[in-house]
Amino acid sequence: MHLRSTALAAVAALSFSLGLTGTGTAADGPGAASPGDVVSSAPTSFHPLPGQPTDTRAWHITYRSTTAKGTPNVVSGTVIVPQDGRTGPRPLVSYAVGTVGMADECAPSAGFPDGTTAEANLIQQLTLRGWAVAVTDYEGLGTPGDHTYAVGRSEGHAVLDAARAALRLPGTGLAANSPVGIMGYSQGGQASSWAAELHDSYAPELNLKGTATGGVPADLIRTAEHNDGNIGAGLVLMAAVGQNAAYPELRLDKYLNDRGRHYVEFLKHHCVTVNTVAGLFKRISDVTVRNPLDAPDWQRVLHASDLGSHAPDRPVYLYHGVIDELIPYAIGQKLRADWCGKGVPVQWHGLPLGEHVLGAITESVPAANWLASRFAGTPAVGNC
Repeated sequence: MHLRSTALAAVAALSFSLGLTGTGTAADGPGAASPGDVVSSAPTSFHPLPGQPTDTRAWHITYRSTTAKGTPNVVSGTVIVPQDGRTGPRPLVSYAVGTVGMADECAPSAGFPDGTTAEANLIQQLTLRGWAVAVTDYEGLGTPGDHTYAVGRSEGHAVLDAARAALRLPGTGLAANSPVGIMGYSQGGQASSWAAELHDSYAPELNLKGTATGGVPADLIRTAEHNDGNIGAGLVLMAAVGQNAAYPELRLDKYLNDRGRHYVEFLKHHCVTVNTVAGLFKRISDVTVRNPLDAPDWQRVLHASDLGSHAPDRPVYLYHGVIDELIPYAIGQKLRADWCGKGVPVQWHGLPLGEHVLGAITESVPAANWLASRFAGTPAVGNC
């Protein structure tokens, strides 16, 4: 394994605000709260790099959402609106970031004011087009509890509810029927793909025009097996911690040895680059007394995050690197086949020289161009 791939994996795992003050809710009556309602908002700022101006207005928000088990929760995030003099509704992109880590300080909203959020430069490409952007922190990242990392349904809810919250937040200039796009890569690809599959049942009122999603870990068990003892090994245990956070009955602790328990505590308190380097080439057997992937309850829960069993009700731009070192290309190909088989207009792009992180960077502009066509009302053409 050459150094460049190792460095890319650490970065790839990367891939893997004046306004209201105080707090408020969109519906204050007893029992009236619903997913997407804004719980609190406060002005923040959006900087792709330290001190870099962006001519945007941004809010840090907390909003109501739903866990993987269907119970109410509260998630944090950021809403960013260009200050470009535009009047009237503008498009909104609900943007799902790739892996940032498990500690609260790793949350996208924590890094935006300081210019340290890894994908902020990609997000700025969207605001420069005049689009508003809602960025979820996901469940348990920036809010109490452990981050439910790699739990697809929880992530999909958070992405859709971030869009709802942005549309309901006063002062943004957005309207309830503003056109919405979804975008994400790596963990964000999982989250955005889940949002695409959940849209028709969970948030059908959103005026969704399409989803641009890439590097998608559509099969967690295959992804874990590929990374066991590989450069993405740290992400495997992070995913186990995330599943255990969503489904505590899995009892991850009973599978861990002393080294594993120590490592889990380490992961919970650090961000992705440190966690990736710390986990390089570890095997599941190094940190467990028995492999949870062999347990029926773990298999059931992990398969619950599989994608491809339900057709998104809007067009999809799907891309994956042929030499992706973290998420095998075959997993992306299967997701394409599953969605195409259900009649989804999928615009598929296999990236011949695409390692994991390069896929996020090289396809950011084509994916945004595809969304721009959807916002313009151009019919989507698939290549199934």
